[in-house]
Amino acid sequence: MPARSLPAELTLELGLDDAEDPAALRARVARELRVPEAELPELVVRKRSLDARRGRLRFHLLLELGAPEEPLGGAPLREVTGEPRVIVVGEGPAGLFCAYELARRGIAAVVVDRGKLVQPRRHDLKSLNRHGKVDPDSNYCFGEGGAGTYSDGKLYTRAHKRGPVRDVLELLALHGAPETVLVEARPHIGSNRLPKVVTALRERLSGVGQTFRFGARVSALVTRARGDAREVAGVRLADGSELFADAVVLATGHSARDVFELLLEAGVRLEPKPFALGVRIEHPQPLVNGIQYGKSELHPKLPNASYRLACQVDGRGVFSFCMCPGGWIVPAATEPGALVVNGMSLARRDSPFANAGLVVGIEPHDWEAQGFHGPLGGIALQRVIERAAFDAGGGELRAPAVRAVDFVERRNSSDVPDTSYIPGTVPADIASVLDAAGLKLADRVRRALVEFNQSMRGYLTNDAQLVGVESRTSSPVRVPRNPETLESPDLAGLFPAGEGAGYAGGIVSAALDGMRVAERVATKLAT
Repeated sequence: MPARSLPAELTLELGLDDAEDPAALRARVARELRVPEAELPELVVRKRSLDARRGRLRFHLLLELGAPEEPLGGAPLREVTGEPRVIVVGEGPAGLFCAYELARRGIAAVVVDRGKLVQPRRHDLKSLNRHGKVDPDSNYCFGEGGAGTYSDGKLYTRAHKRGPVRDVLELLALHGAPETVLVEARPHIGSNRLPKVVTALRERLSGVGQTFRFGARVSALVTRARGDAREVAGVRLADGSELFADAVVLATGHSARDVFELLLEAGVRLEPKPFALGVRIEHPQPLVNGIQYGKSELHPKLPNASYRLACQVDGRGVFSFCMCPGGWIVPAATEPGALVVNGMSLARRDSPFANAGLVVGIEPHDWEAQGFHGPLGGIALQRVIERAAFDAGGGELRAPAVRAVDFVERRNSSDVPDTSYIPGTVPADIASVLDAAGLKLADRVRRALVEFNQSMRGYLTNDAQLVGVESRTSSPVRVPRNPETLESPDLAGLFPAGEGAGYAGGIVSAALDGMRVAERVATKLAT
């Protein structure tokens, strides 16, 4: 009798108590395929997601049948020798993974970052929360690992190319991330684990010859004539020293505003780019669990619940952003006299609070109509609103806040709930802060809250508070690049990359973009 033909993959829907039981899973697959269990090959779970729609909780699993186990990490690293041929500016995901891909190809690079290594950076963050003083070079946005290191470690991405995404996830797992990131539909490392992963990646790269310099803020690009055009020759650091190389990768993140200014000085064109701006909304986590899970909210297999919400208000999207179940709100300002908030969770996601960005999409013509012109108009807009938030909070990074129902009913709160935000919140007029630049964002947020309450009954409650402001969702500037070579059309040898350049939106997409740029740099250096 010929052997039975089995599919390479199988998707199953399982109850809450079945998804982690290998014996029950194997029996279910045998029944599904109508074969004896003994004839089943090895089962490998490739994707696992929780579906809480329509009040019926279940897990969806994507299984691979008979897949051979392969070592993590894809193509190996090579030893690199000689003087660095590439300068990578910024050691966030784009810069770190760019340096990794260059090492795979045997190309020496030096990675320079304005901030500090993970451990001293951690001390600066404690001081930031305790005393409300911002170090412009060491904060939640700047330092080893970039903004993601201490801002949650979410690995969600809209990129759908399975191979490249899998490569990034495998490299993270190889360097200390839990291997569940390879399986979960919405993988997450946690702000307590991610610093160790970033450190391990950097140490592995140092071990094969890539070099790193911290406390090295770039103050200018060094250029030279090439025929009728100009090309980049290196960078000048804040201490006056210069580094030279054949190519410069600019991977500085969405908050390195001084980098945009030095690009303009070097004759590199910039373009304004849409982004989103709003507040953080914080609920008690048990309230969100009850809304999402109903009667099953206390089931031991269920994690703290998350959500995604979106609607259109007067032609602009209003949506939840960077939702952090069991999370914390953190101060993410990079300049004194300004207030910015962001969200994070530790690996266990066991804070009693849930928070998410609640933001409004805005376009360049929106801020141009209010007098914010030029490629840096979006940054000028951010600054006005961030300074208004700082003033409304009364200084020392205390954040202005209002209860959600009070906000919708256009009144200030006499008090606000307990919060995860360590510097503390104070009752304030959040609407005036959101509208400080004339964009009338507050009314869009009000109307979105009412609509969101239709899909998540109980979401709009005075047990929830709005904390302002969430203004660094993505870069408001794009650095143009050739779509084929990924090189600046204005300055040969300059390769803009990642979130700051306007080509990514999170850890995984930034890492992917850094690796793509490394491939193009390698092609250029080979010619």
